[in-house]
Amino acid sequence: MQYSAFVVGALIYAAAAVHAWRVLPGDAGLKLERMVLYPGALFLVTLIAPLAAPPLRQALETHIWISFRTGFGQSVISVLALTLVLATAAGFIYADTAAAVHGGRFPASAFAGYAAGVGVLLAQAVLVRRMERDPALRATIEGAA
Repeated sequence: MQYSAFVVGALIYAAAAVHAWRVLPGDAGLKLERMVLYPGALFLVTLIAPLAAPPLRQALETHIWISFRTGFGQSVISVLALTLVLATAAGFIYADTAAAVHGGRFPASAFAGYAAGVGVLLAQAVLVRRMERDPALRATIEGAA
């Protein structure tokens, strides 16, 4: 489920960026900076930090383990709930884009925040795969299922 969540989040981001690129005022340099470069940097920080910093990794692994033990991500309902959360966040990007088209501020913060969230989703997916390869955890996971 973690890789599916990442893919859905990344596709939603890509669709929002393509839409915003088409409708927002400004030159290509501004759009590239605010929708690709800055959000890309935040994506990398939120991807690398939990994988490289032991306290962050431990916190995210604890969250993953609790989610697994409570069954979140193991049922159709939880997958649909996650999809709803991602779609709601995408709605904020589209709303900010619509406001910018009509004279509002460029939605750079919406793109940056969503990209950071997608980075966390990928970090979580990587950590889940690492946990599944650990022989001691693997036995516990299979015993609980």
